[in-house]
Amino acid sequence: MAASKKPVFYAEATPVLVAIDCIIFGFDNEGLKLLLFKRKVEPFRNEWSVIGSFVNPLESVDAAAVRVLEEYTGLKSIFMEPLGCYGEVDRDPGARVISQAYFALIRLDEEDIRTVETHQAHWFDLHSIPPLILDHNRMVADALEKLHRKARYRPIGFELLPQKFSIPQLQALYEAIYQRELDRRNFRKKILSMNILDKLEEKDKSSSRKGAYLYRFNKKRYGEMAEKGFDFQI
Repeated sequence: MAASKKPVFYAEATPVLVAIDCIIFGFDNEGLKLLLFKRKVEPFRNEWSVIGSFVNPLESVDAAAVRVLEEYTGLKSIFMEPLGCYGEVDRDPGARVISQAYFALIRLDEEDIRTVETHQAHWFDLHSIPPLILDHNRMVADALEKLHRKARYRPIGFELLPQKFSIPQLQALYEAIYQRELDRRNFRKKILSMNILDKLEEKDKSSSRKGAYLYRFNKKRYGEMAEKGFDFQI
């Protein structure tokens, strides 16, 4: 018996393409970087783009985001959050395309850098991002703004720093997120008042002979703070 076909209810509707765009920031203890690749299809072939492609008919948008990221960068198990939907009528000269954007902030290591480069993707410092296609500059700006808000109301760092780190390293993370310098004394006072760090007897002497004491996040208190949120104004 021949397989039955699904009834067609929307035959008169005009098809619209759905795309996925992934805005992926990486932190390497020095600053934030943005993951980009050169577009492989027209229009705008070989121009810089955030990581993206189209949703297949038989997959969810979340599944498409995971697939697209792994397919074009080799990165796996990256937790991404929805950023927003971009649907201006004339946003893409190739067709009527609505894009669902996702964003993530991950800790970079040498393996991550090598992996994406074998897939022809590249990490760019935020201060040297090349011109991007379509409305991708707006997506990046929106993702940074959302990251700023998250950093103010949720503790960020447990997933982005080594198990042991110094206060200057933690400050470097927040300066990278906020894209501005922070007062050293105020930052130290604020972060220690949260009572989410355990001071260790070890020191990091990589930047000075005296060295800086190392800390680690107290998992229990950090988890409690992450659950209830906080106001981290510096």
